[in-house]
Amino acid sequence: MSEANDFLRLPNWYPVLAGHTFLTSFVKMRSDVIAALAAGETGERERSMAVSSILEDLRQPLGAIPGNAFACVDSCAPTDTERFRAKRGAVFSPTSTWKYLALSRKVREAAASGEAEYICLRPFRRMNRTREFRLFIRDGKLNAMSQYHLIRHFRRLDGVRNAFWEQAADFVDRISWLLPIKTLVMDIYFTSSGKILVIDLNPWGEPTDPLLLRNWERDWSRPAGIVLMDPPTRISGSVNVSF
Repeated sequence: MSEANDFLRLPNWYPVLAGHTFLTSFVKMRSDVIAALAAGETGERERSMAVSSILEDLRQPLGAIPGNAFACVDSCAPTDTERFRAKRGAVFSPTSTWKYLALSRKVREAAASGEAEYICLRPFRRMNRTREFRLFIRDGKLNAMSQYHLIRHFRRLDGVRNAFWEQAADFVDRISWLLPIKTLVMDIYFTSSGKILVIDLNPWGEPTDPLLLRNWERDWSRPAGIVLMDPPTRISGSVNVSF
């Protein structure tokens, strides 16, 4: 990972954007713990000394979080696990925290490639999916903004799309001076009170998903604005179907 892109790892950007994101704790992993994570050791059948040690290290910071927590590593979250699909990643103990990180192929690969040095812990928050967006920031300015969850058209977004765009553009203008990288992708969440919180930072281009921008081979010199999923198409008139 380049020195510039190294900023995109959560432990590195968090001190810079701490006032604009979720309160986060960081537990540094020893080299043997990272190796156990890369190997996918869940600790369910046998528990190595490495796994036992990280479970103990996780106990205090997890105990300081009221309710459930959300756990990830420096460069990725276990979004490819059943736990994330069923409970959006909520964990409640050192054992479950470690288990669901070790079950994630993304996390294991990050550990194996040297891109996982910390376990990052946040209070779990059940976020409204209509308020999550991906921002495409080019040369320090908001260039495009995509609905993050592409599960369907959210009708409620039609009436607030311009307001969300203006809020996001103003937010980027206010924090741009903090960012050593001026061209990047930022995932954000609009709280019910109107505050914008940073969820994650990603590199510009592949392998980051452009979502509703479709692909990276586009004319980025012209801002695309906010892009939402289209409403379902209605077919009127007589429709004949033959088999």
